[in-house]
Amino acid sequence: MSVRVQEVDFDPGRELDRLTRENTGIGGVTSFIGLVRDMAGDQPVSGMTLEHYPGMTEKMLERIEAEAHERWPLDASLIIHRVGPLEAGDRIVMVATASAHRQAAFESCHFLIDWLKTKAPFWKAERTSEGQELWVEARESDEEASERWNR
Repeated sequence: MSVRVQEVDFDPGRELDRLTRENTGIGGVTSFIGLVRDMAGDQPVSGMTLEHYPGMTEKMLERIEAEAHERWPLDASLIIHRVGPLEAGDRIVMVATASAHRQAAFESCHFLIDWLKTKAPFWKAERTSEGQELWVEARESDEEASERWNR
């Protein structure tokens, strides 16, 4: 299991290689990479700023990751979430899960990204093309997506 919150970018290929290196029991890896869009609804966005509480955020991500390991037979997992100022097109988040079987990898990856969107303590402000920062509220569609994982 691996959780990182960082300002610097990451290399998805390198991260997947590290995740699976020397583990020949892995039969499938599923990953999700989230990017900064240049639109929020119909509003142009030049970028965003992500804030968090150091220590508290990592603990919550570790709990979410541990729950995925309780629910599915995972050999490895990874959560990388960036913070700080980001521009349109930048990578924000990477989630990857590895298992002997593809279904566990697919389902657990989907679970992790759904729960990150709704349970992880990050605060997001989008920057408009005029430079104004607007704090973003949780989306109802994200809450609905995460509901299916409630036991």
